[in-house]
Amino acid sequence: MNESIRQQFPALQRIHNGKPFIFLDGPAGTQVPQIVIDAISDYYKTSNANTHGQFVTTQETDIIMETTRNNIAAFIGAEGGHTISFGQNMTSLNFSLSRAIGKVLQPGDEILITQLDHESNRGPWLALREKGIVVREVRLLGTGILDYEDFAQKINERTRLVAMGYASNILGTINDVQLIRKLTYQVGAWLLLDAVHYAPHLPLDVQALGCDFLLCSAYKFYGPHVGILYSKPGLLDRLPADRLRTTYQHAPYSIETGTLNHAAIAGVDAAIKFIASVGKGENLSQQLKNAMQQIGQHERRLVQKLYDNLLKIKGIRIFGPPMDVTVRAPTLAITVEGKRPDEVCRFLAQRNICAWDGHFYAIRSTEVLGLLEQGGVTRLGISIYTTEQEIKDTLEAFSELD
Repeated sequence: MNESIRQQFPALQRIHNGKPFIFLDGPAGTQVPQIVIDAISDYYKTSNANTHGQFVTTQETDIIMETTRNNIAAFIGAEGGHTISFGQNMTSLNFSLSRAIGKVLQPGDEILITQLDHESNRGPWLALREKGIVVREVRLLGTGILDYEDFAQKINERTRLVAMGYASNILGTINDVQLIRKLTYQVGAWLLLDAVHYAPHLPLDVQALGCDFLLCSAYKFYGPHVGILYSKPGLLDRLPADRLRTTYQHAPYSIETGTLNHAAIAGVDAAIKFIASVGKGENLSQQLKNAMQQIGQHERRLVQKLYDNLLKIKGIRIFGPPMDVTVRAPTLAITVEGKRPDEVCRFLAQRNICAWDGHFYAIRSTEVLGLLEQGGVTRLGISIYTTEQEIKDTLEAFSELD
């Protein structure tokens, strides 16, 4: 990625104690480019109105909403904007979806979740145990990879839904979705993917994946805080989502509660356009696919360098799959011998390096790996704006940590 991309991010220009920041905190939310900031601001300046009215600003809002749905569909390879629903965040949307699905399930029906997942794709399904739904949990191996033999043993003819992450937000593991899709087809179960940590890093194609639902969050790919739900055409209309009498009773609106954050959604559209500007192609879909391929290659190169050199530093341990796997998210979970993760992050913060400590809501996997009591891990994430010099500076900082 070239310097012209970095120049589009105001936060990267900030100087603190005489130095710029190094943002390795992207897995918790990326910085945003000026185009996104302008889109949100311009909406309030020119088109601030609710939807479906007879005057110009409300009609402009309608256009923004429809355009953003269509552009998100292009970003994830969906059939069209009619498959895209918005919410406050991924967690809120998933709770709404779980309640709707819970209404069509019967006691004794089963849902399969995993120990690797973010709690936002566990808690909503675990809550259905109150209705007599059996929720089973797939084991996480010490390697940071799911136990696929355990998966195959636990999925059965009573399984109605498999809810799993596409990529782990703590370990960087990318799950074998194609294998799980085959298993769900065999038993007639729905497949729901949490792609919050996958979407910022690699191309998505929900039609090729064959998933029934997919969730992601725009603030992880250079946009504002807006949750996004993809539902396979016709599927959301079969679910009795909690909604008001005044809400449109069909997809994609039927799961959207109350007035949405139109300004933020204008920012989501700008984030998609920013990503597309990186790529090449004759249409938006091609540009987005090419852009995500370029972003993935850039991030892979830098995280490989970070991974290889961290392993050379005494006392550092990296959790999760090795870098030689075919596909891996550019995220590293590390521990430093003799240091708690919060100590490590404070040390880095003194050098303007932003990194997170903790379990990052992947609390079950942190627990399974025996890391919870010691404060979890230090997490380092690569984004489109990360540079090779920033990796060198980060490695130098770790070499000084004693």
